Parts: sequence; structure tokens; C-alpha cells
Amino acid sequence: MTAITSARGNTEMVNVRRTESHDVSGIISLISYFTEKMFGRINVIYLLEKANLAVTLSNEKNEVFAHAAFLDYPNWNLVDQADWESFLHENYSDEKCTPLNTLFMHLFVAKDEYAVGCAQEIIRTVFKAVPEVHFILLFIPSVVDLGPGLGAFFEQMTSVPGSTVDVDFTLFVCHRHQHCPQLYIRKARVEDHDDLMPIFMHHNEILRETYGEYFLAELIDAQDEKNHAVVCEDDGTAVGFMSVCSEVNIQLLHDCFDLGPFHGLCKPHPDDILILPQEPSIETDEDKSSQTSQEAESVLSQNSECISAHDMDIQMDTKTEDILPQTLDVVTSHSTTESVQHNVSEEGVNTVSNAELPVDDVRGTDLKATGTPTLETDERDSFHPVYRGAVTAFCIQLFCIDEKHETRSLDFLQYVFNLFPDKDFCIITVPHLVPEFLLIQNFVRVNPSSNSTLDHELYVFHRAGLLKSFKVRAATTSDTPAVEMLIKTLDLNDSILDDLKVFTQARRDPDGTPVQAFVAEVLDQIVGISVIKNEMDIEYIRSHYNIEDFIYFSHHQQEEHGHLYHFALNPIFHHYTKYFLKEILRLAYKSCLYYPIYPQSVDGEFQNPYAHSLTSALHYMVPVRPRRQIVYPLEKLGINAPSKQVSKDQLSYALNHINRKLMLEPKVSINARIVVVGASNVGISFLETLIFCPHLKFNNLTLISTHGLPGKNPPDSKNRGFLIHSHCFNDKDYAWMSLCSWVNVVVGKMTGIDRATKHVVVSKGKKVPYDHLVLCTGQQYQVPCPTGAEISKLQTNREVIHSGKQRYTGEVPTNLFNLSDDEDCLKAGHWLKENFINSHGNVIVYGNTIDIYSTAQTLLSLGIHGSRIHLVQPPLSSNVTCLNNNAIEKAVKEALSKNDVRVYYDSILAQWNEGDHPNPITCASFTTNTRPFKLQCTAFFNFSNKGVDYETFKAINDACLVYDGRLVIDANFHTNDVTIRAAGPLTKFSNIYYANEWTHSNFSSKEIGFQLAAAMLNLFDPTLESVSEPPEDLDRLIPMYKGCKIQGGVLPGGYNYLHISKPGIPTHLDVQITQPNYGMQIITGDATKGNYFRIHVNQYSMVETITCLSKEPFPVSNYICLFGQHERVLNNLCSRWKEGLIKDLYSYFREPWSMAIYHDRFIDLKKELRQILISSQGDGLPSLEQLVHQIVDGELILSEKPKKYLKRFFQQNIYKRRVEEGILSYLHYNNYHLPMYAWPGIV
Repeated sequence: MTAITSARGNTEMVNVRRTESHDVSGIISLISYFTEKMFGRINVIYLLEKANLAVTLSNEKNEVFAHAAFLDYPNWNLVDQADWESFLHENYSDEKCTPLNTLFMHLFVAKDEYAVGCAQEIIRTVFKAVPEVHFILLFIPSVVDLGPGLGAFFEQMTSVPGSTVDVDFTLFVCHRHQHCPQLYIRKARVEDHDDLMPIFMHHNEILRETYGEYFLAELIDAQDEKNHAVVCEDDGTAVGFMSVCSEVNIQLLHDCFDLGPFHGLCKPHPDDILILPQEPSIETDEDKSSQTSQEAESVLSQNSECISAHDMDIQMDTKTEDILPQTLDVVTSHSTTESVQHNVSEEGVNTVSNAELPVDDVRGTDLKATGTPTLETDERDSFHPVYRGAVTAFCIQLFCIDEKHETRSLDFLQYVFNLFPDKDFCIITVPHLVPEFLLIQNFVRVNPSSNSTLDHELYVFHRAGLLKSFKVRAATTSDTPAVEMLIKTLDLNDSILDDLKVFTQARRDPDGTPVQAFVAEVLDQIVGISVIKNEMDIEYIRSHYNIEDFIYFSHHQQEEHGHLYHFALNPIFHHYTKYFLKEILRLAYKSCLYYPIYPQSVDGEFQNPYAHSLTSALHYMVPVRPRRQIVYPLEKLGINAPSKQVSKDQLSYALNHINRKLMLEPKVSINARIVVVGASNVGISFLETLIFCPHLKFNNLTLISTHGLPGKNPPDSKNRGFLIHSHCFNDKDYAWMSLCSWVNVVVGKMTGIDRATKHVVVSKGKKVPYDHLVLCTGQQYQVPCPTGAEISKLQTNREVIHSGKQRYTGEVPTNLFNLSDDEDCLKAGHWLKENFINSHGNVIVYGNTIDIYSTAQTLLSLGIHGSRIHLVQPPLSSNVTCLNNNAIEKAVKEALSKNDVRVYYDSILAQWNEGDHPNPITCASFTTNTRPFKLQCTAFFNFSNKGVDYETFKAINDACLVYDGRLVIDANFHTNDVTIRAAGPLTKFSNIYYANEWTHSNFSSKEIGFQLAAAMLNLFDPTLESVSEPPEDLDRLIPMYKGCKIQGGVLPGGYNYLHISKPGIPTHLDVQITQPNYGMQIITGDATKGNYFRIHVNQYSMVETITCLSKEPFPVSNYICLFGQHERVLNNLCSRWKEGLIKDLYSYFREPWSMAIYHDRFIDLKKELRQILISSQGDGLPSLEQLVHQIVDGELILSEKPKKYLKRFFQQNIYKRRVEEGILSYLHYNNYHLPMYAWPGIV
């Protein structure tokens, strides 16, 4: 909070922040006649949509005191927004204004008596928030006075003789140096000690405790040729300190980081070894991918924040292997690329070395943008380039600056580079857990190598990065050779050049879409290229992605939406990425840019119709969440169906977005190493939640998984049906997330956890360091352990000692299948096709979970005759069956019998191969309650004995984490190690909660993952308020999650099955129905006929359970939306059922009235309507909630029934009209999804 003083001497505490949408009404209330004379008639919402920066001052009551909006082109439309720079230079004497250092004020309003103080605070905030800005310009009509608020800080700019500027307007300027000047940098002196120590001590006292009271004075006194100490001062007082040293442990950096993009921070030398020497043999794809050009200097690839694949010893997914190294080995010819070699002392740089300016761009569609892609073991992993040249880097040893002056941190660099004229790079290392401060936000983060154990991040800044002559302009034909040289080693360079040629020749691509190309120049050398096109599919984007989380769609014209196709920028100027994007928007007359990332198919190459250049700009864009889509009954809706633009089905992709508002909005970079073990639904949901935080950028997310990321297999694969589906995620979800763009993937299995050194041991002994470890491996089907009973002795189950928890330690048969994920299912399907389908023999499916039925149906669908399939079910551990519905069980049994599938009940595995060597299994014997039996076996599918994998258990147990049948956690997901969290079926709650029957297995895995991420975000998200400790009487309660549990799949007989239920402890359905508070069930159809639909409505009239069994496919995502709805919302479901009006629930929920319920924003409508009812809508008028409380408490005496009174009160007062307005507004705004509804004005 900041104090401002009024003209009368009154003081008010105000908070300076970015403007939010709820400020609009407060801003409008401050607009006066004088405001309109100065700025014109302003549409505030429209202005905020297009403003690059909008600042609001509010007091402790959140009342708006002042507001200002700034754009990157002049107000009053005096000149074309793309041409203002030349206009300014031609007509005004001050020629220092450039698009990089200038903003224009388009609106300023304030409470009159506080105008001066508010204006000063806003201007100071702008200069602090945008360090590059040196001038704020403002055009106003010549007949209007600036007024006391702005007049104190703006001065008039004089026009040059012969100026053609409109005499009706006057230009005013506000200079940075009057409010937040650049700091004076000088050599440090011992007497600076007293000024600097309080700044150091403000952060921590570790340095003083380690090095003594006068460590700073000693450091300053020890300066020599290799060590320098400098300070920045403000008004004669030292307010910042930097210690730099030319001695760099370059070998350590080479070992721990991928410095190839910077030529190892060394001068080029003819004896440099940049590639792995090749043996004379036929070159494989892997060999090709490991090469870099012998004469080339490596270039920073798109994955500027990831671990290099060259150095990882962990198995790589071969599907990604072919494409990955190309993203890391992009090169630019050192011998041919021109370099910046000018003396530019006026730019603040004495000399820019002849190091080349490499390009920062990688093409591809399914690549990691900010983390490590999947990794493999290879001989080249141990190879490191050898650099013989002199080291050309110096390091920052110590840096600290007063918080008030932190935005001027970059002022140090010009001075310290002058101290080392022979050095090109300034480097700094910071611990992973240190938040990214303003200085290093201008540096480039270097990829750590896979074997790095250094607990620091490395940041690099090149001398040329200080240049301010960064200019963006439209590309011309003459730029083609320079652009070609810039991108010659990129994999999609031909595509970029083709699009550039289209722009220079026709300005449109062959289908008529407008194309625009822009280049970035520094000292007349091209250092960047970007190609955009008009976004022609904006209606599809609006209907399928939540872009309205970031923009008000109606305030953007269709031609203002652009599609980013290519973006390549020299990494030296990486910190100008947002400025490059901002200039593209200004020069192209766009307000938004969209960048899709399409999924890469298993056997796909890059050259597909959707190939874009994967861009480093991705880090500065925000990932956009997809929207849940309604499954429309198109034939039933007819002409009332949505347009094809909305309902069409096309290849799904992850969408990234940036707009004018976000250009100057900083992201918070988080370098903490968060390692997730297990690609379970919980783990994927956790990662999804983190990556979709628009204001956070996680640089070190790592997933350890035995099969890498899910969602890589063909979507139409029949082999997926082996396992029942949880409907947490599907292939479209994985494509929409594009986790591979944000998450490092280590393909391997966790075998150990070292809590002391904080690393996870993965297959083959490789180590993955962590700061926060998340364990969510779930439970898998374990190899069953035969009891060893000899069936020749006719033993029964009662005579056999059987423990389902006994672990099998023998050799695992090759024809035994324990399926856990899609990858296992795919392998099993391939094995069956190659070894079983066209041969003889039986397949045994053993277990009593629902997966045995889905597997039996999959086997039948593969063409295996039912007589070859044997379902063997061990005894149940409780009276609850896996289907828990007599009608469905009957239908499934009849279908199995009809297909000649034999089913054996209460059978326990006794022996494989009669006790002989079990690999492969040729027969299996089982004991029952009566006579044992033996079956010939060619393939054995096991769905019994689900539990924690033994290697996972051993890693957890050896790490001394508390394990009691499962990994023990508290209500906040913590294990007994504060840095290790766990979630999902792997875990159980501690015994202190006295709730052993409740575990995460009882809840939705997707919701568990979301809540886990929400708990961890409190550690990283500065926008979240700190979580207070729960009261003592509540800290022993386990959290109860509300999301529904879902099971779905195809059962024998071709029945499509779906079961949606609330979280709970499994209870037999017949027992549930007998409870007095059960509610009612609504059933239509017959399970055996394949049209069964059951809905359970609880005692509170809420839908609690949905069960479907149908021969025909049905819209699962629609039915999931029914869970938790009140039956009245479902068109008075119960009363219609009782009146006999509902004959078929499938048809009922296909009717047009139900479409709004399936809409993704229906929940927002319900919240809005509830808010109307619980808040007072008029002076002295109580809310409906208050009335209910008064009636319940007996404060209101009624002469009629309460329900009748409340209904009459609702209808006679403003509430009814407000509710109707809310519903109509919802239908009108979402008309593109819900055209089947009518509203006043269209009928």
C-alpha cells in the first residue's frame, strides 16, 4: 500500500495493481466531461481489451481511485498505428522515441483531489513495470489543458519547422529520468559497506554467518584484474552491489550443462571437437541425429529450458527418438553467418564480439518446449563436445539490490561488460528454489545435462543483448538471402522460406488466406523472422477452447485474430521475444495470436500438413484449456443444430495464445524440480493443473514412467478395450494438453529414493534429482502366486492355504499378461495376433474385477472363438461384485454363454504346468469348493491380486517412508518427508484419522490430482493467499472429494457399459435400496435387450448414480454432466416418471431441452442464479436466503405454507426478472453452442 495526499492535505492508502474487469464500473464513474474533451469518448471495456498496460489505484475498500491505460500507438487515431515512428521523427524534434522505449497514454482518470498523487504513482509504476520504456507520450486537443494531475509530469514536445502535424493536437511527453532514472554504476569502495549491509541482511544472514561480519568489505578490498566489485547508487547512496569474476570453472559447466548453443562459452578454435566421431558404417537415424555441423557453432534450440538428450542414460521411447535430437542439434554456420561487429558506444556496448548470432527456433509439432523430452540410453550420451578456445565468459559471484530499485538491475551489465572487453558472455548460477529475480529474466536459461547433480540453474547473457536498436518491420524480397542464412539449419527452413516467398509475392497463400511476414533487425542485421496468417477458424477455436478466459471475444474483429506459423529469434536477443510479438501485433493490426501444437503420431514424421515451427515464443504464450463439447443428436436437431464450424470433428491440438493485454504481463518462472513418478490419472491430472496456470512457468517438471506419456497409440486401436475405462482422460485430452511441450519425460522405473541427496534412482541406476517428489504410481495387477496345491489329491479351497498378498518370486512366464495401461494392452494385442489367433489353444482370463469382462469382449472382437476363452474367477473378498447390478450381471452371463465362453467360479490358481518350469505356461490347474480342474493354456491374462508394485514398495520402504500396506499420507498429501507427497491408490490415510476404510481409491483420480496440484501451488503462486492452519478439532478430518467415479467399456455381447456414482465405500446394491433414506430409482429398458438405463435420485432429489447398458453407442460425456443435478433441472424427471411420461431415458436425454445441461458453462449459470437468490436485489429487500433463515428460525410468522410464500415473494419481486434475464443472457451469449433454444426477439 502507498500513501497519497490530496490537495487538501488528506491522506489515503492505495494499492497499485493491474486493472481487472471488475474495475470497469469504478473507472466509468471517474470519467468526466473534461476526460472526454481530453481523450475523446472512450469505451472502457474495449480500451482495456486493446491496452498493453492498464493500471488501477484502489483503496483498502477496493474503490477505484485512479486508472490509466497505455498502448503502443498514439491516441486520437492521428496516424496509422504501424507508421507512428516515422510520423514522430518527421514532425517533432526529439528523435529518441522508438516502439521499444515508448508507450502512449490513452486514458487517465482520477478522483479530482487526489489527481496529482495518483498520476505520480501510476507513472512511477509504469516505468518500474516496463524497464525498457523511457517515454510516455500523450496527444490531446490543443484547446484542452492537461489539468493539474498530468500537467505536473508531462511537458510539451515542440514540432519541427515545416511540420505537417495536425495543429488541432498537441503532443506531450513524460520522461523516465524524472521518475525512475537509470542508476549510476561505479566501482565499489570499502565505505559502501554500511549502505549495502542492510540490503544483504534484508534477504538472509547466511553470508555473514558463513564469512563473518565484514565479508563485504573484504570482498570489495580484494579487487584485482580478475575480480571486480561494482555498486549502483541513487542520490549518492549505494543501493545495489555486484561482484564479478573472470575465472570460471568451465569444465564443471561443460559437465553439467548443454553449452553447445553458446559454443561452450569459448572462442572458436580449429581443434574443437563438436560431434561424436562416426565409425565407418551405414548411418542410422540415431547417428544422424547426434551430429552437428563440423564447421558450425551450435545454436540454442527451442528447448532452451530442457535437459539435452545427448546426455541421458535412461531408455528413450523409440517413437520420439527419431525426432528429438534434431530439436537439440540445430546449427548455424559460423563461417558464413555475418556477425555484429560494430563499435556502438552510444548503445552502451564498446564492442560486440565476432561470435555469431545463432537462431532460436526448432520445427516440430509434438516436442517439448520447455523441458526434457523422452530420453534413451546410447553411446553418445557420454559424449561432450571439446572446446579448445579461450574462455569468453565471466561470472556474477554476488548480486543484491534494494527492492525499490530492482527494475534497474540491468543497468549493471553495461558497466561490467566494459570491465572485461575480451569476454562475450556474462553468466550467473542460482539455486533451483530461488525465485527468478528481475536481473536473470533478461538472461537465457541453459539446458542442464541429464547427469547434472548441480543444485543450480545456469543463466547466460551475451554482450550483444545490451543493444537497444532492436527493430521489427515487414519483410521484403531483399531479406530472403539473410533469412535463408539465419534459418538454413532448421528442419522446417524450407517451409519458412516458402511462406516468406508467398508473402513477398502475393501476400496470400493459395487458399486466399492473408499472410504477413516480419523480420527483426539489429544494426541492419536480421536476427529474427516470423510469419503469421489470419486465423480463419476462429469460430471453431472459440467454441472448443476457453479463449474467453483471456479476452472479451465480442471486442475483437475476426481479422484481428492471427495464427502464428513461424517464429525464429537469435537466443542472444531472447529477452526481446515479447517485444517482437508485441510489434507483430501492432504492425499486423492484430489483437490476438494463436499457436497450435498438433499431436505427433506414433510412426509420424514431422512433415505433416499441420507442421509449424516450434517456437521459443511458446514460453511467453499461455496454454488455453479446451472446452468440454456437447455430443449433439444432429439428426434430431435438424436445422436447429449448431453450425458445422462448431460441431465439426477435426484433429485435436493444444492451443497457445497471446494478446495485447498479456504482452507486458510477466510470468512467474519456477525452477523448482518437481518430479512425478507414475503416469497414472492422478499424475496426469496433477501435471495438467500446473501447466494450465497461465501466469506460472514451470521449467523443471519431470515425469518418470515405464512407458512415457500416455496417448501415443492409434485412437481406433481395438487393443484398448482390454481394460475398463475411467473416463478421466482420452486421446483428445492428451492432444489438448500436449504434455510433451511442458514436461520432461524419463522412460524408466523408480527403483530407489535417496532422501538425503534428494534424487530418485531409476532403471540402470540413473539418478533424477528433485526438490519436490510426487509419488502416484497407483496399483497394478501383480503376478499371481500359485498355491502349489496338488490337484491329484483332489484338494478343495478350504484345504488350501491361500494368501492373495503372497508375492510371486519365480520366473515370470512370457505368455502371462498383467495389463496396466494402453501400452501393455497394445503389446498383448500384437502378441495375440502373432502367436494365438491363427493357432490352437486356450486363453485363460483369471480374476474377479470388471476387467475380465472387457478383456473377454476384446478377445471375442479379435476373432477368437468363445470356446477358446475361459474366465476363471477366484472367490470374492466381499459380497459386492464388480458390476454390482443383478440385471447387468444376468445379461453379461447370457452373452458369455451365447458365445460359448466358459466361466468358472470360486476357483483358486493352484499350479502352472503341474509345478514344472512355468515359462511358457502350457496348462494351469485350479482348486474349487468341490473338485479341482486343469485347463490347457496358451495365454494367461491375470486380473487378480491388484497391489503396489514390489520395486515401488521396496524403494519407498528403503527410503524409510512410513508404509502400512500402502504409503501413509496425511490430509494434505504429505508423507513423513516434507518434500515427498503422494496420492492415489498407492496411498492410505494415517491411522490418526481413524478412517482406514477411506482411501484415495474411493474418489475420482482426476479430482485427487487437481487437489494435489492446488495444495502444491500454495508454495509457488504469489497470487494465492497463504493457507492458514486448520483448527485443532478439524486437522484430524480427512478431506472428502465430491467428483464422481466412472467406469466404462464394452462388455461381452457388445454391450456399451457406463457406471457413474458418487465416491463411497462399495456396498451391495440390494442393501442400498433397502435403506430408508435411499431415494428412488428410475429404470427404463431391459439389460438383456441392450437398452437398460438406470438413474438413482437420492433423498435430496439429486442424481447420485447413473448406469447404462446399451447395444448402441451413447454420449458418455453428456451423461456425466447429469451427475449431481437436481431432478427438477432435468425437466422434472421424477414427476414425469411417476406420471408415466418417460418410456426411454436414452431418448429423453437426447431431446433438445437437455442440451444446455451438457454445456460446459451450465455450472457458471447455476452459480450466477444462486448468487442472485442469496444476495439482496434492492434497498430494504431481503434476499431469498435471508427469508428462508427467518422462516426456519421462527422470526417470520406466516399465514400460508412457507413454500407458497417464498414462491409468491420470488414472482412478485425483482428476483424473477433477474433470474430470467440471467438465463436469457446465458442462452444468447452461448448461442453458437445452443441454437436450439429460442429467446425473445427471434420468435
